[in-house]
Amino acid sequence: MTTTRQTVRQLMDWRAAILAGIAAGIVFLVLNLFLVSGLVGSSPWVLVRLMGSVLLGPGVLAPPATFDLGVLVAALVTHFVLATLFALVVAFALHRWGMIVGILGGALFGLAFYLFIFYTMTYFFPWFYTFQSWPLLLTYVVMGATAGGVYEALEEDEWVPA
Repeated sequence: MTTTRQTVRQLMDWRAAILAGIAAGIVFLVLNLFLVSGLVGSSPWVLVRLMGSVLLGPGVLAPPATFDLGVLVAALVTHFVLATLFALVVAFALHRWGMIVGILGGALFGLAFYLFIFYTMTYFFPWFYTFQSWPLLLTYVVMGATAGGVYEALEEDEWVPA
């Protein structure tokens, strides 16, 4: 009697990845607006203007760092699009290995994302270089861990023949 062995592979849960990106984006935003601003001693609007500068250019960074609705909208759009794309990458890379790997791997992806933004993308956005700090690095690591953990918590396993 001959038996055939069928292999299967797990599919990525796109819904869970998008929700993980939104959750990670919220955690990152809250940590940066309140914790990092307090530790660094700056206005929370500085970070909002930094995010908005990706779409609007460095002109929005000029003092005073106060509320501006256009900058806030640009910052939120930029932030949540990037957070969702980040979570999609984390989910794609880590979706097969469970919660612990999701959290730890997500944290490593957060560290890599920080390094990429502040040491590579500064070629295109040189004003980002001055914002490097350990509290900001920590929030990227927490964002990654959140993306990986939330994805694994929400993921609905679906297996298909390989």
